[in-house]
Formats: sequence, structure tokens, C-alpha cells
Amino acid sequence: MSYDSTLKYLLETFPQSFVRWLLDIEASPVELLPTELNVEPIRVDGLFFLQVDNCVLHLEFQTSPQSQPSLPLRMLDYGVRLYRLYDSDIEQVIIFLKPTNSPAVFETEFRTRNTTHRYRVIRIWECDCNLFLSDPGLYPLAILAQSETPESLLQEVADKLDDIEAPELQRNVSACIQLLAGIKFSDNLIQAYFREDIMRESVVYQRILQEGIEQGIEQGIEQGIEQGIEQGIEQGIEQGIEQSREQEKRFILRLLQRRIGTVSEDLQARLVTLSLEQMEALGEALLEFEREADLVRWLDML
Repeated sequence: MSYDSTLKYLLETFPQSFVRWLLDIEASPVELLPTELNVEPIRVDGLFFLQVDNCVLHLEFQTSPQSQPSLPLRMLDYGVRLYRLYDSDIEQVIIFLKPTNSPAVFETEFRTRNTTHRYRVIRIWECDCNLFLSDPGLYPLAILAQSETPESLLQEVADKLDDIEAPELQRNVSACIQLLAGIKFSDNLIQAYFREDIMRESVVYQRILQEGIEQGIEQGIEQGIEQGIEQGIEQGIEQGIEQSREQEKRFILRLLQRRIGTVSEDLQARLVTLSLEQMEALGEALLEFEREADLVRWLDML
């Protein structure tokens, strides 16, 4: 989904912005860690190692609280794997992007009889938009934050975007804003404040297109393999049946030659045209043959 690629771009490009917002510290350096956790490979949204604090910050963005397995169980699974890998404090945060009244967005722990695992939850629509308006890396989240006049907030973010001097950074942040704005606003309203051509020129947009192409190729290859296997099985069965029929015909012809001797070329040509059923009937009839004339007589009766 484009939201995933957009948010991963923000995490990779502005790690300190998220550390500053979520942990309220100025951490330097912040090391971007691999997001695929080994064992049975799973991939998280964002993962940072804060060297000074010996802490791993793990982020998950969700547009919906619906998940299989459930989000609390997933966070426990992630937390255990992270602790095993890094033997450090693990700070986990789920950031919900789309407003909902589901009780699931208020859950902050996984609990069973012998295990309790806690994590933080942020419902972005409850956050003060001003938290995000001082940092370009967080502008795309500002439009999803709390505001009495959402359309005015779009205008304010657009004005902030114009103040970014580096053209490439401006294009990429603009693309992230426009893509995430689709969670809350209509396309027409988004285009009224942001230029779509700028989004299309961005690295973020190109990455999303490339991922779409790669997924399409992978699906095409998988479908091709499946179709190839099915066709191969069908062709194999057909070839096996055909080979079995040919072997049966050759066997009957050998019996026929043992019974009446060498068969003339003219009669062989007639025998080749017989169906499998007719050849089977011949296999029974030839037990009564004594000479070639008996075969001719039998063929004439077909």
C-alpha cells in the first residue's frame, strides 16, 4: 500500500524527527536498523537504535486496528524478537492514523495468565497538530492530527511546505503529505492545496510505482509457474495416456504377427487407422485367426 511506502520513507529519512517527537530527547546518532526480524521472517515498519540510551525504538503504523494475529500479540512477538536480537530496552509504539471508535485502538498491552507485555499507543487524530508543524519530517502527520478546521490545516501545511528551500526535499515531503492526506481528505481538496506534478517527480512516488511493478512481476511469475505446473501435469497425463495406447497397439500387432505371420504393408496401413477400441476388439478376434485372409475378412466387416 502507498501509505506503507510513504511512512517508511519518512522513517528512513527523518529518524531523529520521530525520536524527538516520541521520546522527547535529542539523540545523536540514531542508527537505522534492518526491519526484517529473523526466525520466521517478519517485517516491522520502523526500527531505530539509540546508541546513547542503549534503546531500540520500534514503530508500527496502522490505518485499521484489525489484524491477524491481533496487534497485542504481534507487539509481544516483535518485542521478544527484538530483545533477543539486541538485548536492549525496547520502546514500542503503535501509531493509528485513521479515526475509529474501535476498542482495539485503546489497547496498550498483551495479557495472559503468565505474561504481560506493554506498549504505547498514539491515536494521531487526538494529537495537537502543532506537535508536527515545526519539523518537515513530521509535516505529513500534521494533516491527520486534531484540528477544528481541517481545511485550514491543509493550507498551513502547504505554506510550511513552500518554506522548504531544498527542491528534492520539498518534492518528497509534498508527496508524503499528498499520499497520507488520502486517509482523511478527498482528492479534489488535496489537489486544491498541493501540486500533483510535484508528487509524481518525487522519490517516494517513484518508489511506490517500482514496488507496484515488482509486485506485479512477482504475481505474474507465481501465476505463470502455477499455470505451467497445471499445463505440465495435463500434458504429462495426456502424453502418458497416448504412450499407453501406442504400447497397447504395438502389443496387439506383435500378437497378430505371431498368429498369422508377417502382415503386408497394405494391411499395416489399415491397422494404423484403427481406434483403440477397434484394436482391443482385434486383440480378442485374432485368437481365431489362422491366416492373413482371416484378418482381411475381419477388417472388411468393420
